[in-house]
Amino acid sequence: MADIPAVMQAAVLTGHGGPEMIEIRSDWPVPQPGPGEVLVRVTATAKNNTDRKVRQGLYDTSADGAVASFRMAGDTLQFPRIQGADVVGRVAAVGAGVDPARIGQRGLLDFNIYPDARRDLNLAPDYYGHGADGGFAEYGVFPSGQFHHVPNADLSDAQLATLGMCAWHTALHMLTSSAVSAGDRVLVTGASGGVGTALIQLCRVLDAVPFALASPGKDEVLRDLGAEAVIHRGAGDLEAAVLDGAGRIDAVMDLVGGEMTVPLLQAMCHDMPSRATPPRMSIAGASNGNLTQIPWTLVYLNQIRIAGVSHGTRAEAERLINWIREGRLRPVLAGTVPLSRLREAEVAFAERSSGFAGKMVIVPDSQWAEHGAPTAMAV
Repeated sequence: MADIPAVMQAAVLTGHGGPEMIEIRSDWPVPQPGPGEVLVRVTATAKNNTDRKVRQGLYDTSADGAVASFRMAGDTLQFPRIQGADVVGRVAAVGAGVDPARIGQRGLLDFNIYPDARRDLNLAPDYYGHGADGGFAEYGVFPSGQFHHVPNADLSDAQLATLGMCAWHTALHMLTSSAVSAGDRVLVTGASGGVGTALIQLCRVLDAVPFALASPGKDEVLRDLGAEAVIHRGAGDLEAAVLDGAGRIDAVMDLVGGEMTVPLLQAMCHDMPSRATPPRMSIAGASNGNLTQIPWTLVYLNQIRIAGVSHGTRAEAERLINWIREGRLRPVLAGTVPLSRLREAEVAFAERSSGFAGKMVIVPDSQWAEHGAPTAMAV
């Protein structure tokens, strides 16, 4: 590590609150890789909604909001913390037991901190950027086996970051949890965000038919990604709008929650005798409200299957990496922002419904000329 500096630029979250809780430091110690780990020189890290929710303490799992962050894996969120889950960069050094040939490889991080070695189950999810430091810095340390080599020359580093696991892994686990298969008609809420755009593409990979529910102004990009039709969620009676825009819906991938949940459940229950499968809903977000009154008779009489989804499995992550290497997934890059302007990026990200579709990517200032400037966005 002789050519690696002792300190680095890093965005450090110091506690729950607004963007002012993020300190942009230039004197943060560069971490050193331990056994089985790689030190990554970060070039691009995509922003996700979970960054904002952790900062604001919005992962309350109790009705009174007393719990500030999810604790399935214990109290792993400690301050100060470097956020940023979808990390792209190049291996700068390796720890004991890691092949030195990895140095220089470009990779994408599987962001999960897995509780065990099981490949098909992950019931205590945690991730880099929450339970350990992530990628909003010049360097980061991660498990070698989860920093996957992706050499595809047609993908810039910023584009590769948009294919990061936080959104895509969640999206794939939503689809598998609802057993979505070829021919299924799938409604995607919050369709213009990172998970939503991933869901639309993954439906097409699985030969399912996606329908997008989004605010006006996103129709062209969503259709271009594969949406069969775009339904505007402000169109009065939501249940009627869904039925008019999509007809039969086999499954709903819900990232919004709140008052939208019941109309979406109702929309799936029309003409039940003609269905070949029970109605299904995967829920992986509650941006429209954390509490919803649900008529459980609607659920059990119509045999609706509801799946809560947070993080996926090792097997699903490897499946996604293979699809990226095969060129089957398309990046949706809204633009890049320098790390020194992360606070402004947080504000712009929160207001993204009126500004952009796809993923915002943060680039360290030292990497900006090569990996950020060509796709810069205003914040």
